[in-house]
Amino acid sequence: MKKKIPYCISLLTAALLVACNPAQPPASNQNTEQARALIQAPVAEKISHEMTIHGDTRIDNYYWMRDDKREDPKVLAHLEAENQYADTLLADTKPLQAQLFEEMKDRIKKDDDSVPTRSGNYYYASEMRGDNEYPVYVRSSDFAGSDKQELLDANKLAEGHDYYNLGGLSASPNDQLLAYAEDTLSRRIYTIKFKDLQNGELLSDELQGTSGTTLWANDNKTVYYIKKDPQTLLGYQVFRHTLGTPQAQDELVYEETDNTFYTGISKSKDDSLIYIHHSATETSGVSLIDANIPDAKPIAFVPRETGLEYEVAKLGDTFYVLTNLDAINFRLMKVAADQLGDKSKWQNVIAHRPDVQLQGFELFNDHLVYQQRQNGQSEIFVQKLAGGPAHKLSFNDNAYMARMYGNNELDNPSLRVYYTSMTTPGTHYEVDLNSFALATLKQQPVLGDFDSNDYASERLFVDARDGAQIPVTLVYRKDKFKKNGTNPLYQYGYGSYGATMEPGFSSNRLSLLNRGVVFAIAHIRGSQMLGRPWYEDGKKLTKKNTFNDFIDVTKALVAQGYGHKDKVVAAGGSAGGLLMGAVINQAPELYLGVAAHVPFVDVVTTMLDDSIPLTTNEYDEWGNPNDKAYYDYMLSYSPYDQVKAQAYPNLLVTTGLHDSQVQYFEPAKWVAKLREMKTDSNMLIFKTDMEAGHGGASGRFKRLHDTALEYAFFLNLLDK
Repeated sequence: MKKKIPYCISLLTAALLVACNPAQPPASNQNTEQARALIQAPVAEKISHEMTIHGDTRIDNYYWMRDDKREDPKVLAHLEAENQYADTLLADTKPLQAQLFEEMKDRIKKDDDSVPTRSGNYYYASEMRGDNEYPVYVRSSDFAGSDKQELLDANKLAEGHDYYNLGGLSASPNDQLLAYAEDTLSRRIYTIKFKDLQNGELLSDELQGTSGTTLWANDNKTVYYIKKDPQTLLGYQVFRHTLGTPQAQDELVYEETDNTFYTGISKSKDDSLIYIHHSATETSGVSLIDANIPDAKPIAFVPRETGLEYEVAKLGDTFYVLTNLDAINFRLMKVAADQLGDKSKWQNVIAHRPDVQLQGFELFNDHLVYQQRQNGQSEIFVQKLAGGPAHKLSFNDNAYMARMYGNNELDNPSLRVYYTSMTTPGTHYEVDLNSFALATLKQQPVLGDFDSNDYASERLFVDARDGAQIPVTLVYRKDKFKKNGTNPLYQYGYGSYGATMEPGFSSNRLSLLNRGVVFAIAHIRGSQMLGRPWYEDGKKLTKKNTFNDFIDVTKALVAQGYGHKDKVVAAGGSAGGLLMGAVINQAPELYLGVAAHVPFVDVVTTMLDDSIPLTTNEYDEWGNPNDKAYYDYMLSYSPYDQVKAQAYPNLLVTTGLHDSQVQYFEPAKWVAKLREMKTDSNMLIFKTDMEAGHGGASGRFKRLHDTALEYAFFLNLLDK
């Protein structure tokens, strides 16, 4: 645990214009307005830092807040002062936060098991018990768990850690050893350990500085893993480790020399191959390693080609290839194993369709299952490899999310599917591949008086300013909603990296809906809700469409009576935090309050610094500002650079000191500049979790405190 430094240390630097005595929270009967009068907002010191490129000089007065080691007393003092200020302003919401936390916690079944998933000779599952924050991992030789064996208890492993994340569980082919990975800092750098499942003892092997994924060769003693660059945090080296030998002797199997690529590894369903995945935003590829040969070398599936994206799966002597080759919305092809290296040999299985995006597929011995998205809705089809028509799986809701998972074996007679909608809790189905019958394995329980019939979901399209049709999914409680412009409206968005925010259920969200809040997801450009072109039209030099779409959705929902014009709140995180920053610079008057979590707001400075983790992999998403055209465009919307003297909404900004994806100093600088420039008296609250990273707190109940904080912030503004 890092020692927190008292913010009184700020006197040493005179950086903060706050009293040395810690601010005392106001009495419980005092409201937020009174709290503001009791403490002055931290005012950060201004130290001019010039940055010049393309003949343009920017002055960053808060550049000094960057401390890569997270040890600078001046920086830590400022963050602690902001935390105390936030606690004071939020003091009168403490009872509501506590109430919301208990509401959300009480909906969660304390003793809850995952649906067992088959992998090899065993079915694997996790079990939550009582007030435990973390699961216990188990396996059994059958689905019913008749001979259950405990593998790991994450609660015991997490003892003594403020943050704990367990990942990368992988059993050896002979089922006698277990590899697992631990992150205790939330930097997404894992240490891999090995457990003997016969005697319960740990092996002496420990692999440091990894991505967390471990794959076994078929000799039960050779493992593959990815090592991360400690500065950029890019996983770029694939190593081969032999159990019983020091990590220093591990063999480097593959090294990625292009720092715009991520590197990943996986194993074929028939266990014959290790796949090395090479992934950039607009280019991808695969290399193959024979899992039966301990010293095998990787072979490229086809030579890497800029703009070509593909992924592969093996069935017998045939590889199936999902690719964008002459197909912006992707198509499925196949090629014989003895014709690798030549994409001219690829043959169509599912042809490209310009209005339908092919999203993914699963192979079984006798069946092909594929998923596509048409008009914004995902669909799953089952087809016999021997031929015949494809069968579409049917679901009841008009807007839903369905995904395939846990289909690890080629000889499975059924397909595992996870399904949810805005009104339907997560449901696990087993689909018979021959009869197509759906059997419900589990629906996530929601304790209390929840009845899905009390809620309604709508899917609609609204007009963007350039004529595009933007999909929107809404949910509300029927007896609390009137389409007359009186309800509060909570709007969420993301809109980057092609990530589609699916319309799924949230038991936490019920705390908003039950208070009459309408919840809306704006499926803006930059996602793939309407296929790959929807993504292409919301990145690089078209990125502003993302922000315009979000604003246009707000205006449309208010105009159509879904929300009151003075009761609109909005939230987004990470790249969605950039969205929030851009939106409030452009149209602050539309929003009563905004929450920006781990927000990526200092776009230009970060994208010019390739020492910052993950920057170089982002060029195909945002553009490379070393090119003047991208620099000028990026600068024109960068939230930090575009802060101006104007009124802003009430703002809640959160970050984690150890965030590896969006460094804490981006929101810290942004908040400091907002404090300097904004002309209103609205709240500006900035909280830093001094122990967490990009994902926030770990543990199933601890995370609820973060949600309760945001909800209480909004509900307090809305007088709910």
